[in-house]
Amino acid sequence: MTDSDQPQEAARAPLVDIRNLRVAFQTHDGPVLGVEDVSFQIASGECVCVVGESGSGKSVSSLSLMRLVEFGGGEIAGGKLLFERASGDQVDLATTDKETMRAIRGNEIGMIFQEPMTTLNPVFTIARQLGEGLRVHKHLSKAQARARALELLKMVRINEPERRLDQYPHELSGGMRQRVVIAMAMACEPRLLICDEPTTALDVTIQAEILSLINTLKEEKGTAVMFITHDMSVVAQMADRVVVMYRGNKVEEGPVAEIFAAPQHPYTKALLAAVPRLGEMRGKSAPEPMRLLSRDGQEMMSEQAAAMAAKALATTEEPPVLLDVKHLTTRFPVKGGLLRKTISNVHAVEDVSFQIRQGQTLSLVGESGCGKSTCGRSILRLVQPTSGQVWLEGKDVLTYDEGTMRRARRDMQMVFQDPFASLNPQMRLFEQVAEPLRNYNMASGSELHDRVAALFDRVDLPRGFLRRYPHELSGGQRQRIAIARALALNPKLIIADEAVSALDVSVQAQVLNLMMELQADLGLSFLFISHDMAVVERVSHQVGVMYLGRIVEMGSRQQVFETPRHPYTQSLLSAVPVADPGQRKLRGEVEYKPIPSPIYPTGHQPAASVYDQVAPGHFVLRD
Repeated sequence: MTDSDQPQEAARAPLVDIRNLRVAFQTHDGPVLGVEDVSFQIASGECVCVVGESGSGKSVSSLSLMRLVEFGGGEIAGGKLLFERASGDQVDLATTDKETMRAIRGNEIGMIFQEPMTTLNPVFTIARQLGEGLRVHKHLSKAQARARALELLKMVRINEPERRLDQYPHELSGGMRQRVVIAMAMACEPRLLICDEPTTALDVTIQAEILSLINTLKEEKGTAVMFITHDMSVVAQMADRVVVMYRGNKVEEGPVAEIFAAPQHPYTKALLAAVPRLGEMRGKSAPEPMRLLSRDGQEMMSEQAAAMAAKALATTEEPPVLLDVKHLTTRFPVKGGLLRKTISNVHAVEDVSFQIRQGQTLSLVGESGCGKSTCGRSILRLVQPTSGQVWLEGKDVLTYDEGTMRRARRDMQMVFQDPFASLNPQMRLFEQVAEPLRNYNMASGSELHDRVAALFDRVDLPRGFLRRYPHELSGGQRQRIAIARALALNPKLIIADEAVSALDVSVQAQVLNLMMELQADLGLSFLFISHDMAVVERVSHQVGVMYLGRIVEMGSRQQVFETPRHPYTQSLLSAVPVADPGQRKLRGEVEYKPIPSPIYPTGHQPAASVYDQVAPGHFVLRD
């Protein structure tokens, strides 16, 4: 702790006091330090944001406080984790007995985990999972626990909460699952709330509501918040103090305003330089590489990135259309009754049309559950569309038989939203990236090893990771493996479903620059599905805004971001957090409206989408 922090610490006694924490993991290559020497404090009613690169030890520090690090092959090798309990007693969480830890976990310390699908049990309903902690710690009856679970789902703004209680995790979208995890962590109103990337899978409007909810909990209940994130805009909105971590050590700590205004450590400067800021692309017609600083503060721009920027300025002709989606509709049956008949349909994607040109990026944005991911999966026929056409280089892939579709997937690859769910936990990373090359007989022997190693280089992962398993990597590192695997077959189109949402800002900037370089070098096209509006503004040629399964506004990046015409687009942009502690959004600034249900009775035929052209190439859905 620096001298400048001491008056603030004196004003509020710490609820949590982490002293010289050291955490070691046993791997095939010997012990690895996840955290080397970290110390900081959190007071009641204070939010401390821990930021740093993926693999820097942020999540390991939080898992140590819950003593969950022991279940992942880790060991607290040194230091103290002092925590003041509700009774007033101070315990050292690093050495306390298992019985005490069971009483503290979920009750006095709540945790929102990074990956909701691995947090939720796939065989239990949402009601049972939300009620479990309440029944154990608060001794509520089954009916009382269900009533409280319903309150929690309403609090985190899930539509149709009564129906969601009896659903299973796989029936919810990624954003909805994340909100269930947030509700579980808040269920017992803990004294310390650990938030490990809590808004990663959420779109900006719901993110704003959740951040406001956590902030209210902090102010009204005096809850201490340890907030782990890679999103510096969220840090600016939430933090009282910031702890910057790098390679298992704390490199800088201070009040949020000081860290943003005058960062001292070169790594902190590099981190802040890589933050995409909404509005910085104003007046520019083509995507531009992200700004990167080296660890010693020098500007970095690869030759390829510089060449890409020059090429974008020189190109005047419109490239040919690679993908042409026409009137795509995907509906899922809802079954009920004793005979499990279809009683209604979820209209996930409804009458969606767009084009992606060769070497360009179209981004789809919208709220969780609006149909973005289903649209991407429908194009690849990972879910079967109800109707419509998907033309890839002049051929409708929806008419392909199984064998032809398998061959077509060489040209179309996908990077999934949840990297842990898309990677096989029992296979080494080398085998997972090599698998598509083997399946299509594109390489073998030493050539296969060289190609996989080169892919690791491209996504900035050390070759030593080739022998590791997915659980030995951080969330951001796993996402880079998923990107390397998608690149293996040299596809023409990559559907990136929240491909950079799990990455910290510096690695996110590197991966986005990599995607833009690949686009310039290989003529790759991207369907970029994201909720991060600042990233979308940076990488897109075209933008489509989705709401309840339909595209409500479509146009060039400049048109959608600089002159948004649909009210929903305007509300999305107004909810984006600003990477400036001096511009904190207060509760109520964003207008929240409940999302209508996308479920309609069988036989319901919605009206076709009709658009008004408000400018050349700029279309807005007619109400």
